[in-house]
Amino acid sequence: MTPPANHLREIEELPDMGITLSDGCRLSARVWRPVDALRNPVPAILEYLPYRKRDGTCARDSLTHPWFARRGYACIRVDIRGNGDSDGLMSDEYTPQELSDAVEVIRWLADQGWCSGSVGMMGISWGGFNALQVAALQPEPLRAIITLCSTVDRFADDIHYKGGCLLNENLGWGATMWSYSSRAPDPALRDNWREMWLERLENEPFLPSHWLRHQRRDDYWKHGSVGEDFGAIGAPVLAVGGWGDAYKNAVPQLVENVPGSKGIIGPWVHKYPHFAVPEPRIGFLQEALRWWDRWLGQSDTGVEHDPDYRAYLMDGVRPATWYTERPGRWITETGHATSHLPIKTLHLSDTGLRDSGGGLSATVSSPQHCGAGAGEYCAIWLGPELPGDQRADDALSACFDSRPLEADMDIVGAPSLRLTLSADRPQAQIAVRLNHVHPDGASTRITYGVLNLCHRDGSEHPAPLTPGNAVDINLSLDHIAYRVPKGHRLRVAVSSAYWPLIWPSPARTTLSLTRGALDLPVRGRAKSDEWQFPPPEADAPWQTEELRPQAHVRRQETDLTTGEVHLVIEDDFGKVRDAGHGLIAGSIARERWSIHPDDPLSARGRCHWTDELERDGIRLRTETSCEMWSDATQFHLKANLQAFENDTLVLERDLSDTVDRDLL
Repeated sequence: MTPPANHLREIEELPDMGITLSDGCRLSARVWRPVDALRNPVPAILEYLPYRKRDGTCARDSLTHPWFARRGYACIRVDIRGNGDSDGLMSDEYTPQELSDAVEVIRWLADQGWCSGSVGMMGISWGGFNALQVAALQPEPLRAIITLCSTVDRFADDIHYKGGCLLNENLGWGATMWSYSSRAPDPALRDNWREMWLERLENEPFLPSHWLRHQRRDDYWKHGSVGEDFGAIGAPVLAVGGWGDAYKNAVPQLVENVPGSKGIIGPWVHKYPHFAVPEPRIGFLQEALRWWDRWLGQSDTGVEHDPDYRAYLMDGVRPATWYTERPGRWITETGHATSHLPIKTLHLSDTGLRDSGGGLSATVSSPQHCGAGAGEYCAIWLGPELPGDQRADDALSACFDSRPLEADMDIVGAPSLRLTLSADRPQAQIAVRLNHVHPDGASTRITYGVLNLCHRDGSEHPAPLTPGNAVDINLSLDHIAYRVPKGHRLRVAVSSAYWPLIWPSPARTTLSLTRGALDLPVRGRAKSDEWQFPPPEADAPWQTEELRPQAHVRRQETDLTTGEVHLVIEDDFGKVRDAGHGLIAGSIARERWSIHPDDPLSARGRCHWTDELERDGIRLRTETSCEMWSDATQFHLKANLQAFENDTLVLERDLSDTVDRDLL
């Protein structure tokens, strides 16, 4: 239970505790712990990721880790090897080296005099991924984990591929890491900061090039995919996600497959739930404390008796690229997540989406810019990133509408679409959106799925289509909990392109649909909240001086001369001075995605990051850029990195690469 405010423990912060690994590499940790921990040892909570504890994750760290420390825990925020203030070099994400380092850190923590010997691991995104992966390695001191916004399948459900289609986030997030990992340590913490920085700059890998060499679900992706063996996870798991986030499917998958695990999904984007948007937020820290107290502190908080699955059932609302809140209610399931819920089947026909079957003879050949209303693959930066009104994309798709619903429909789970179709090309892709159509015609995307049709029978051994030959496919859409109101309609929208979310097939294709059925997991109507979370709490916010405010732009452009369509994204994350230690940091990210509606080979993505770091007359800046395009048989990439010290160029690297297309 949460101690009353007058029983909170006094804490201390250690900004740069060194953890020296067996190979001599020194990792840097920021630690919050009770001042009396040496006399009264406490459990440790590890968060372990590359996103720079000194400037990158300060805002969320300040809200979270001191809060746990005041309640009897040591919180350890570690920069992984080759990032932030840690020594060494990073070669890729979730490598055996990264996971081995984490196991060594956990054992080191358990052996410290201020630690009780019990360790938990918590993290969102990268930190949530490696928490699951480390739990599968079963280090003895690791007693429990909390994973947020993560995945159990690195090929099927990360930022690289989806349904065997290449996500453009493969380039976009690769550009982010090209920027993040090329930044210098804080000169105040490292006398050899310049040598460390230059070594990083000279060795920094351009990861999109590496990821693009694995276009099938091979051993590279199986490594770190805990779904390969759920039974290997050796610690209780609390899994958390958000309907506005890309990583929602792992929560029900973990609940269904890892005994004793619990799942929570709210309406949120890619953020911790005590400060996430859209509202309502929850008392996530209090929930997490109950988890830690039970599994690390051996206090009977009753978490094992909580419902297995707690999900926020969102009311159907009008489409918008951003919401400050989503009306709805909390629902609960015990024993499973959603696999036990009844299925309602609707059939695709030439007269729409119907309760019984009918003839279907539909073709779709979408212009290449279909998908402009998809929003960001992973909404994270708090700009206009959510899917907006789908009517423009619907007009470029084959659409199947239901009759007006006779009662509210609560869709809870992962809808799936069974289709019989043929294509006129050996390579083709399909995108399916399940939309909520309002009485005035506005179209809100409920959920979606995409499939590279060469991966129709699996992603380990894809096979080309035979043009004109019919195939049967089963396409699962993402999990969701959404109420469609009485009198409104459902729409299944099918397109053969979905730009700029996925890279296009080599040639424009025509799909012919001859049979289809939509399987909807439908739950009995929830009348009110079935669970009450406490209101959100947090520790004191990060104290900074703003030197440049944040600004987020998402703009669509059409060149009326060439006919090309462009999506322009500009995320200025601002520039601040840390009020405590004085480090100045700022960054700006820019993306441009271009395509001609008639030509899939015109697709091009460009990314450019500017990062600044300043301290005591030292001004460091990196400019990192990259670009990708393709022809019918190959992908082409180029990247550039420039590093400046006091406006003097100290290092520049140019990279270029060509990778064969593998049924993609």
